[in-house]
Amino acid sequence: MTGYDFSRDAITVPLVSTAHRSIQTPIPAPGTKVILERLDRIESRSMQGQLPLVWDRALDFNVFDAANNKWIDFTSTIFVANVGHSNPRVTAAIKDALDKPLYSCYAYGNEIRVRYLEKLVAFAGKPFEKAFLLSAGTEATDAALKLMRMHAQKQGKRRRGIICIEGNWHGRTLGAQMLGSNLAQRDWIGYQDKDIYHIPFPYSWVLKGKSPESFFEESLDKLTSAGIDIAQDIAGFMLETFQGWGAVFYPKEYVQAIEAVCRRNDILLAFDEMQSGFGRTGKVFGFQHYEVTPDLICCGKGMGGGVPLSGVLGRAEVMDLPDVGNMSSTHSANPFVCAAGLAVIEELEGRDLVAESARKGELMFDGLAGLQARFPDRISGLLGKGMIAAVLFRSPQTGEPDGLFTSKVAELCMHKGLLVVHTGRESIKIGPPLTITDAALLEGVAVLGEAIAEVASS
Repeated sequence: MTGYDFSRDAITVPLVSTAHRSIQTPIPAPGTKVILERLDRIESRSMQGQLPLVWDRALDFNVFDAANNKWIDFTSTIFVANVGHSNPRVTAAIKDALDKPLYSCYAYGNEIRVRYLEKLVAFAGKPFEKAFLLSAGTEATDAALKLMRMHAQKQGKRRRGIICIEGNWHGRTLGAQMLGSNLAQRDWIGYQDKDIYHIPFPYSWVLKGKSPESFFEESLDKLTSAGIDIAQDIAGFMLETFQGWGAVFYPKEYVQAIEAVCRRNDILLAFDEMQSGFGRTGKVFGFQHYEVTPDLICCGKGMGGGVPLSGVLGRAEVMDLPDVGNMSSTHSANPFVCAAGLAVIEELEGRDLVAESARKGELMFDGLAGLQARFPDRISGLLGKGMIAAVLFRSPQTGEPDGLFTSKVAELCMHKGLLVVHTGRESIKIGPPLTITDAALLEGVAVLGEAIAEVASS
């Protein structure tokens, strides 16, 4: 992390007025600082650190503050608004649910839940047969951890180990943080589950000429040397579909090698699809880029179109491992979120947004490649697929990752009417709603180029 503090003091910036952006006040807008300071007094500081923008409303691919400044949104509220902010179909579905009226029914049946789950399973396709709905992504990854271990228990395996990938991120609850490899963020736990293992991510700059398959085999050999029997001691593999901080996808051969080991040893293969699911990468789910078949997928973010909805999907024999009442949640599958989730899938299908994500992704990456050609000493890499991208920045003097420069670029983008994902390190992530127009998408890329040029020249 860069430790860069965004200024909350309003400064005069050039005014902007286009069809897609409008900046007509100092930025941050008047009143922003007061609201953020009020939050500081009453809210955990873990919620701080974002760009100093107080959202007032959001429509399609635009975000507005109370002063009516308008931003092109390249964040989708951290890849949630795949079908656009305040999507009319989702809004109508929520209103219908409110008018029913039925807000919650715990685990009792309701008709909209049936309709949604039938649609969700059909949308996911084979081999997925059943789903379990939750509220947050971290709950879904914890549920997958439970299912993988219950599967190993049923098989009578000696241990119930889970193999994860270094640098992957799976959430903030205890199980999810153990699956992740950020030692500092899980230090609060006080111990590490001895049966959760982390192997290196196959970055291109780490492979150094090795094949992805041999790199994976080396990782397994190290576990075997430490006394781990892959067949008897491993319950599952958990993979974030791409490395979140930089939209770094695995080499296809690496994931296929993992799948082969899983099939030989009756190990479950699970993907964390929080950022990559529901059309974000130009496919229905991101794992499809690897041409493998998972046993479990964990979903969230874009799944609900803005309401708190997550879930795990898998084969019936795995999903039915918990006994009746053994895996449920107070707000699981409530009518309100099921109505929204159903509308999201209908919107994705009705507007062919998965194909649009692939098409617009090519447009976006062409524009970003142009920026890399303009700033070869500053942009070290472009990563991602479909409508998820990461621009990696480096120092022109040392070639090392330059998080400070990146933070300044993100801040200047905000001054210009473009909102990007600030990761706190050398990457800016880009993930507009899949509904963004071509013109707005290209305008946003051009604004990013302006910001890079101005920060570089200063």
